[in-house]
This record gives sequence, structure tokens and C-alpha cells, in this order.
Amino acid sequence: MTSVGDQITVTTRVPIPPAEAFSVFTEELDVWWKRGPRFRPGRGQHGTLVLEPGVGGALTEHYQDDSPPYMLGRIEAWEPGQRLALRWHDGRFGDALVTQLEIRFEPVAGGTEVLLEHRGFDALPHDHPARDGLVGGDFISMVGVTWADQLVACRAHIGRRPSSA
Repeated sequence: MTSVGDQITVTTRVPIPPAEAFSVFTEELDVWWKRGPRFRPGRGQHGTLVLEPGVGGALTEHYQDDSPPYMLGRIEAWEPGQRLALRWHDGRFGDALVTQLEIRFEPVAGGTEVLLEHRGFDALPHDHPARDGLVGGDFISMVGVTWADQLVACRAHIGRRPSSA
């Protein structure tokens, strides 16, 4: 993980081609995405993550009761096998703050490097509750560790799939 200003970058390598890595990342999202309050809004429920493909599609968490889905992001770039970008809406940040999340899938020897960049945190006030009392690099590091955990979960999921054997 690296951080510069209000941006974090997290990477991992997976042993599948970029087009397949993109498909796993987007189509099997609910399977590999970690659960719990640190990773999903949940509102005390177990939801299902749904990513509507294509520019303008939403990343939402759906629940079994009648509560409306929770929007996590809106797709701004959809380039299968290459790039996915979202306007990220973290409920803890409030409706006023939208950050940018970009995931790139780059071919490397033996598979794909998945690069995740999350930026735009400077707009979050230093005393905002979502910072959990952390400012500057400490806050960015917390966000980076969360995304690193997610990419590790995705990589582990790919390793368990029959097609990656």
C-alpha cells in the first residue's frame, strides 16, 4: 500500500488474465467482498452486494426485509478487462462527500496486477466521526488497510476457484 496526500493505492497479483480478473471482481463481488461493519454498511443486517454493469450502474447492498438498498457507488468508467471507476458514497461520510475509487487490471507475467486507488479524502473535515479520531496519514492508512484486506479476500477467492487451478 502506498499513500500520497489524500490518495491510497493498493495492489495485488492474481494468476488469471485481466479479462477474467475483471469478471471475478465485478460478477462475484458478493462472494469475495468481506462482511461485517468495517466492510459493508449492513445496518445490522446481512445484505447482498449487487453491481449493475456499465457506466451509470450502481453498486448497492440489498437486504431481505423491505428496507431500500444502500448505495455504495455509481460507475463512471466500465472497461472490461482494463478498468472500473466509481464515485464512492460511504454512508459514514454523509451525503455531501463523494470520493473516487478506481480499479485497474494490468497484464503481468503469469496473470494480472490489480491496482486499486481511492482518492478525495481531503474534503472530509478533520473532526468528522467517520475518521474515528484519525487525521492525515493515520486516517489514510486505516482506509488503505481496509482496501488491502478486500484485495486479499478477492485474491483468496480466485485461488479457491476451480478455473484457477
